[in-house]
Amino acid sequence: MYDPQRLAALVAVAEAGSITRAAERLGYTAPALSQQLAKLEREAGAALLVRHHRGTTLTAAGELLLARARRVLDELDRARLELAELSGLSGGRLRVGSFMTAGTHLLPPVLSAFRRDHPDVQLSVVEYEPPLGVAAVARGEADLALTHTYEPAPAATAQQPPAGVAVEPLLTEELVVVSAPGHALTAGTGRLPMAGLAGQPLVACAPENTSRSAVEAHLVAAGARVAVRCDTPGYVLVCALVSAGLGVAVVPEMMARLAVTPIATRRLDPPALKRTIGVAYREGEANAAAQSLRALLRGTFGRSQQ
Repeated sequence: MYDPQRLAALVAVAEAGSITRAAERLGYTAPALSQQLAKLEREAGAALLVRHHRGTTLTAAGELLLARARRVLDELDRARLELAELSGLSGGRLRVGSFMTAGTHLLPPVLSAFRRDHPDVQLSVVEYEPPLGVAAVARGEADLALTHTYEPAPAATAQQPPAGVAVEPLLTEELVVVSAPGHALTAGTGRLPMAGLAGQPLVACAPENTSRSAVEAHLVAAGARVAVRCDTPGYVLVCALVSAGLGVAVVPEMMARLAVTPIATRRLDPPALKRTIGVAYREGEANAAAQSLRALLRGTFGRSQQ
């Protein structure tokens, strides 16, 4: 019998195109994920992946198993939802925390699907700028909270959630350079070497977020200079100032795609700056509504990367 976690690993590698990117998405190390895939190949009795310098591709056996794996994982998610219904999801309350970007662009379709499945559960959504949502879950003020972390990050001890709280990674995205349209920095093709930021005026967010501050310190070390500091946790104003020609910025790829003002983008080399979005929850708590929403988040966020 195939282990569902190993099947999920195969799906992630197929969608990400490489073991490294799939490991980041699943919250594993690349060697740990490689071990899971090796065990799956032994179970299948056939090679499933071809590794090359650009990533991985599936063999014919891998493609066959991939189709079945997706069906199995979909059925397991459906079973979790149906079991949650049998557990009495005919009422009660679910309190969800979210930061602005996820609450505006990612959470609504998930909550809409949850409402269709569980119309009698009372929903409430509160905005928490990370990492405040994780603390709200620890205090019992929220049942789940969408949060994020940045790489590079401060010391690992500063990133650990409180006791009894776990954070499940949902998706990882690169940070990209954004500029006003026509800027020489984003006019080139291919990735921009990090050294290309040297001397560039940087539009940066408020310094209170320690994870984001670590990213900005990395950019300053590469030669960028902070020219405009925005006392806001959001990127909407940052992108607007960039669009007006006040400098360049490095923002999550999702925010670049969703910018309401005209901007140009370019990826960085190496792709070392990243943001991981995850969901915080209390470990061991038998909250059927929270478990059901987590399953929906997992499926929806996973599909958003395809």
